[in-house]
Amino acid sequence: MLPPRVSGAAALVQQHWRDVVFVHWAVAPEAVAGLLPPGTRPDVLDGRTYVGLVAFRVAAPRLVGAVPTGGFNEANVRLYSVDGRGNRGVVFLSMDADALPSVLAARALAGVPYIWSDVSLRTSPAGTAGAVRRRFPGPPAAARWHVAVGDPIPEPADLEHFLTARWGLHTTHLGATRWLPVSHPPWPLFRAELRSYEGDLVTAAGVESGRIPPASVLWSPGTRAVFHPPRHVGA
Repeated sequence: MLPPRVSGAAALVQQHWRDVVFVHWAVAPEAVAGLLPPGTRPDVLDGRTYVGLVAFRVAAPRLVGAVPTGGFNEANVRLYSVDGRGNRGVVFLSMDADALPSVLAARALAGVPYIWSDVSLRTSPAGTAGAVRRRFPGPPAAARWHVAVGDPIPEPADLEHFLTARWGLHTTHLGATRWLPVSHPPWPLFRAELRSYEGDLVTAAGVESGRIPPASVLWSPGTRAVFHPPRHVGA
């Protein structure tokens, strides 16, 4: 997958993503197809698609490249999509964040499902841990996890590339499906191990991942991302 061509495109939002945990479970594409926006379908690798729980700190966010908005912690549940034009992306089923102004602005301006929540992210020599307790809106949900970080990955395998090299997001806003390009350098990735997980964030988002072990657990110190103006997809 190649990054989108965004030469000369305006930067709507700039963010630094820090201390990022990726936990993914394999799911059947037909089990999640109904959760995607019109005009998109599950993106697959070797016949499978994935649901992810991804948590990180958002540092130094800026609107239109200049206006600071304040950092926050986020944990999102996501699926992977492709549209009829070949644009590959992420579909966010839920986005828990601990900054109410950012939650309200993102829901109104971009139609993404941010939820005001208590989100705690901690890093120590033993690894990285997180917890979420939902506030508003949406039904109650919560989770907590602990991930041990291992060795760096010199060259991502096909699955690691598929799960992290996502150069945009699909969303439905104002009655239309849109693809929002996102540009960022390649992720510096590390192997990781999920030592513990409990909660219902994934099932609350509408996906039954079962109690099987995750197919992939990764960690990254982070990268810098730029969101560009959306493109209409259509149904």
